[in-house]
Amino acid sequence: MDIGIGTLIFLFSIMLILGVLATKFSSRLGLPALILFLLAGMLLNNVMYFDNVELAQLIGIMALIIILFDGGTQTKWTSIRPIIGPAGVLATIGVLLTTVITGLAAIYILDFSLLEGMLFGAIVGSTDAAAVFSVLGNKNFNKRLTSTLEAESGSNDPMAVFLTVALIELIQFPESSVWMAVGSFFLQMGLGLLFGLILGKATVMIINHIKLDTSGLYPVFAMGAAVFTYAITDSLGGSGLLAVYVMAVFVGNSDLTYRFTILRFNEGFAWMMQIVMFTLLGLLVFPNQLLHVFWQGIALALILMFVARPIAIFISMMFMKYNLNEKLFISWAGLKGAVPIVLGTYPIIAGLENSQLIFNAVFFVVLFSALVQGGTLTWLAEKLNLVNHDDDDTAPSIELINLGTTESEIMKITIVKGSPANGVSLNHLDLPRDTLIIGITRNNKLHTPTGESVIQKGDTVYVLSDKENRPKAKEILIGTELSENTQQSE
Repeated sequence: MDIGIGTLIFLFSIMLILGVLATKFSSRLGLPALILFLLAGMLLNNVMYFDNVELAQLIGIMALIIILFDGGTQTKWTSIRPIIGPAGVLATIGVLLTTVITGLAAIYILDFSLLEGMLFGAIVGSTDAAAVFSVLGNKNFNKRLTSTLEAESGSNDPMAVFLTVALIELIQFPESSVWMAVGSFFLQMGLGLLFGLILGKATVMIINHIKLDTSGLYPVFAMGAAVFTYAITDSLGGSGLLAVYVMAVFVGNSDLTYRFTILRFNEGFAWMMQIVMFTLLGLLVFPNQLLHVFWQGIALALILMFVARPIAIFISMMFMKYNLNEKLFISWAGLKGAVPIVLGTYPIIAGLENSQLIFNAVFFVVLFSALVQGGTLTWLAEKLNLVNHDDDDTAPSIELINLGTTESEIMKITIVKGSPANGVSLNHLDLPRDTLIIGITRNNKLHTPTGESVIQKGDTVYVLSDKENRPKAKEILIGTELSENTQQSE
């Protein structure tokens, strides 16, 4: 049916409003919000017809860039540094093993050829950053597990994308070289890592030195830099998604002017893109089509959750220092979401014979995985005794507030247990010249500091300082080691 522009705008507004309200509803149920967004898109099929797969893929990729950038900037380097090895293995070998096992099951269940089965396995092989960030972000799970899963989900998309594209090429051109594809993989990962680091450093340098007329332009610039990172890396043959995640982690763990403004803008924009993306992807599926793959979808989802993912995790982490309960939790936390659905559009655009069947089966697996695994993750963590009851921070929090075109800044610093300023009065702090502590917040109350004021763990202090004195002030307040590993503010 034809729909006017006014009606489309009205539906868009309803979609955003209901999407925001759905996040509150989903958190109370312990479910990923993406389930409600997908269902909303499927329901909209009764009002409007949408089958533009190319547009859905474009919006999906743009949304993934923004979601990865938001998740990366909020990832603490001190938390993921010890688990880079395990996360890297899970993001590569783990995805490959999941692909093979799930693909073999798809060959028999969906009557696919070998390459078609492997293609299906590759599409659903990776965990989804949007789903993992949304489910783990506000839960008090064991910090090491949370960091492992966030790093895995943020870095395993490139492997899934590579396998999907390579298998589609092998299906279309059987004479293609497998070894050439393997070499291409290492090239993509290497370029993604390299460009992510270079452009991340360039982004931080520009943001901290450029003088914009309004603070609202800084988050726009940061988001533009993330999209540019993907575009330039992808155009040069690298993994754009990996580059965006690496760039975001670098930006989020650097001293950054207008950090709070940038992070809050990223968070809101990422949520909006999640709502739009999942609803739009839901529009591509019709409930009556899912009925044709009902039992096949359930069978594949169960194999993926109870066989493929656990086997991949236990083999990948065989020699790693994770106990049985931690491996079980990581196995169950392999949430599926936007990435498999977006990758499910690749075979359709490529014109493969069973592309629609692949897409519908992928959609069913994602829906079932998010519903079952996402809804039971908190319960499982409690049962496995993996909930972290220690709320003490291990790293300070710093936000820079730029004062217009002056050379001065206000640092908002959270004092933690290991800070040398903890328990010290302001009279005994040897702060640099022209550096003042202008405010202290404690227990949500603002205190006017005096020379006798004693800084305590948990305090947030506001420090007025010139840019050149910033490193020395940070060293005195939070120490050399903590200063080097400063994390983002709340």
